[in-house]
Amino acid sequence: MLGQPATPHIGILYEDNHVIVVEKPVNILSQADDTQDADMVTLLKQDLKERYAKPGNVYVGLVHRLDRPVGGAMVFAKTSKAASRLSDVVRTHKLGKAYMAVVHGRPAKTNGTLTHHLLKDVRTNTVRAVAPGTSGAKEARLSYEVAGMSGDMTLVRIELHTGRPHQIRVQMKTIGCPLYGDQKYGADRNKPGQQIALWSVQLSFPHPTTKEVMEFRSQPPMEYPWNLWDPAIYSSY
Repeated sequence: MLGQPATPHIGILYEDNHVIVVEKPVNILSQADDTQDADMVTLLKQDLKERYAKPGNVYVGLVHRLDRPVGGAMVFAKTSKAASRLSDVVRTHKLGKAYMAVVHGRPAKTNGTLTHHLLKDVRTNTVRAVAPGTSGAKEARLSYEVAGMSGDMTLVRIELHTGRPHQIRVQMKTIGCPLYGDQKYGADRNKPGQQIALWSVQLSFPHPTTKEVMEFRSQPPMEYPWNLWDPAIYSSY
């Protein structure tokens, strides 16, 4: 483990000369866009530059993304070689990603695999499930398991098999279980201002130089609706 973070609101789960694994705060972009709002790549570059008093530019490579309102575990590359190797890890589906989500209602089955074809509208930055064979649509697959229930809400553990934009949010909405707090895909069930309940709880990948498979966990904040369940449930999956 190297150094101590200059930006304490970004928790560092692991760091070496090649990678840095962090807890992305909610409502922070993964990378810069036209809004000029704060983003993880820029924040980490600033953090590394300050902690190690680095002159000139600092390299931080984006490996994968989390939607802006989603928090939890993310890995970034600290060298271009690591970025290239981790990109291959993503391309060959060796980046393991698991999430916890709180959804309205309850899936028909306690566990299963969902397969949909998703089409993104770039103009509105929205995604919808469409019929197979639709031009531009891409197959999306995830596995889920019900981890707990409280009233009309369900805690679900989700493992991604593909990495499509807004995938979890759209697939869960498509089966009638929109995520708590999701203003974009569950406006009819959620109130304005509610924070989406989707968290990257587990991340695994082969290290870009040692090839050792590394696994990291991140626990969602113990606030509503996450605190409807015992904190131990988040580390038991």
